[in-house]
Amino acid sequence: MRAQFVLSEIGVGLRRNLTMTFAVIVSVALSLALAGGSLLAREQVSTMKGYWYDKVQVSIYLCNKNDASSDANCAKGPVTQQQKREIKADLDKLDVVEKVYYESADEAYKHYKEQFKDSPLADSLTPDQMQESYRVKLKDPTKYQVLQTAFSGRQGVQEVQDQRSLLENLFNLLNGMNIAALCVMALMLVVALLLIVNTVRVSAFSRRRETGIMRLVGASSFYIQLPFILEAALAGLIGAGFACVLLVGGKYFLINNWLQQKIVLINFIGWDAVIKVLPFIIAVGVLMPAVAAFITLRKYLKV
Repeated sequence: MRAQFVLSEIGVGLRRNLTMTFAVIVSVALSLALAGGSLLAREQVSTMKGYWYDKVQVSIYLCNKNDASSDANCAKGPVTQQQKREIKADLDKLDVVEKVYYESADEAYKHYKEQFKDSPLADSLTPDQMQESYRVKLKDPTKYQVLQTAFSGRQGVQEVQDQRSLLENLFNLLNGMNIAALCVMALMLVVALLLIVNTVRVSAFSRRRETGIMRLVGASSFYIQLPFILEAALAGLIGAGFACVLLVGGKYFLINNWLQQKIVLINFIGWDAVIKVLPFIIAVGVLMPAVAAFITLRKYLKV
């Protein structure tokens, strides 16, 4: 009997405040979708870092005869065979080095032609203008500074370049977008909380006569408050459900059926990452409105 009464009160409350309840559902859905999207974006950045940082190399470019007049690091002339042997030997001694690849000027020119074959500048360089280099794969890509310290400014070395630094701007951009999404999410959560508070207040005011009678016949405060709390929780649950649909739809349509086909070089997150986020979205969607309603009722439901 009590359960039937509570359920009937929930139905009455939702019908009386249908517009505000709909606004709560929409704001909760959008804010939680942004929250889930931010968590997935952070996971995507971590996945990309792990994927690309494992593949990047440190390039030690050696001086050629064209660098002697234009680069201060090569003022003493092109690299000698003795200097190349010494550099290779020192690289082999370092614990942070996993593997060393040597690229000759002819190989560098061939790779350049393959990479920029459609560019009008492809014929602007000749093989003798290309640089020899050692491509070094590190056991830990974050230990780049070891090579930077050991080989920068050394005779025969024109430059030590970490390919990882070329990716930092991309990751900084993605992190910035993630922070922006978190800010929008926080704003939407505030809007959702304000709507929940106002909805509960209006609902409590519209049913003040019924709650007054319940108090007179000895009903407990929690029993009086329970329908209002469940109304808010139900609206939050529906909003969380829509948020989950948005996240699953974004993964299926945006990532699986579009981005993965357009950008084949990126290792995108899988369904396991999405599935891990969904329970969190549902839990927040239920608990946030329920707690907000409970706190609001303690202040405004005095009968």
